Amino acid sequence: MRRVMDLEFFKTIREIREYKFGIFYFFDGLVISEMKEGEVFDWSIAEKIIDVAYEVLGKDKPIAYISNRINNYSVVPTDWLKFYKHRHQLEFYSVVAYNQGGLASLVLEKMFFRNKIRQFSNLEDAIKWSLEKVNKKTMGLPA
Repeated sequence: MRRVMDLEFFKTIREIREYKFGIFYFFDGLVISEMKEGEVFDWSIAEKIIDVAYEVLGKDKPIAYISNRINNYSVVPTDWLKFYKHRHQLEFYSVVAYNQGGLASLVLEKMFFRNKIRQFSNLEDAIKWSLEKVNKKTMGLPA
């Protein structure tokens, strides 16, 4: 199990935002979350992070999101409907899960998230995949 701060990639950080519910790391074209144990990731949290992502990274660029599930927490899967209702877009979403608990809510999330959710067992692979996708999209290539 790797935390974002443990990686060499961390040196490219643009901004860190720490909240009572978790830590969010902002890189060029990439947001990585590490939610705290027992939290419930719902629309109120998502709205805060979306606003920060737009502020830090801009609204016109493709963004990938990685959920680094180092702790067990819940996701309200139906809140993806609110995400889309507010006309937000997230083309590249991946989950790094280190145990079954980290994958549990993913089954339901997949029912409400419009694109494919990629699963990884290590953070480095998720970062590599995400940056590849964002770079292709930025260059106008099919991702």
